[in-house]
Amino acid sequence: MIHVNGVSKTFRGVDAVSDVSMTFGPGKVTGLAGPNGSGKTMLMRMVAGLVRPSSGTIDVNGKTVGQDIPFPPSLGLLLEGPTFLSDYSGFENLSMLASIKGQLGADEIRGWIERVGLDPADKRHYRKYSLGMKQRLGIAAALMETPDIVMLDEPTNALDSDGVEMVRREVEEARRHGATVILACHDANVLQGLSDEIWYLAEGHIDGYEVLAKEVRHEL
Repeated sequence: MIHVNGVSKTFRGVDAVSDVSMTFGPGKVTGLAGPNGSGKTMLMRMVAGLVRPSSGTIDVNGKTVGQDIPFPPSLGLLLEGPTFLSDYSGFENLSMLASIKGQLGADEIRGWIERVGLDPADKRHYRKYSLGMKQRLGIAAALMETPDIVMLDEPTNALDSDGVEMVRREVEEARRHGATVILACHDANVLQGLSDEIWYLAEGHIDGYEVLAKEVRHEL
């Protein structure tokens, strides 16, 4: 459970996020909607512990990020564009990431590469990947350890229709596993098709809230 409590973030006198309070729950997909500059990505950065709020707190299971814990302990994150080591293959990059926690073996990593529509035997270096391939690898990195919290910022960027369907399938699977999923997406059809609820942001403020019926959510 994530509680955002009166959070603001100010840069040089300008509020990127202003007095935002919301809750993200397990087994639920919460969408964040709003134009560029509305505060979606900044809010996700603060939840992830990458940026400290100027005021307010973010609590994950009763522990305050930046005080009790540096960041959520079980987090899968795709924030803006994915970046990996350019002179290594997709498999090599994911293997290095997986080695930090040591939870996944080589076969499991290959399985995740296949799940996102890539070839685990592809020896090409990451720098030779297309934008769509890079996006797919970023999604695999975010999801492969089945984290308790999944945050995906514009996950369908550069993806074709098969890629969008893959995102839908994997988000649904994360929900079924009980993950707390936070999703930001400019495409209203994608966001409404995946989300249980949507918070609307404008100029760093909350501008609306919507709970979606199942028949709306599954129209994607």
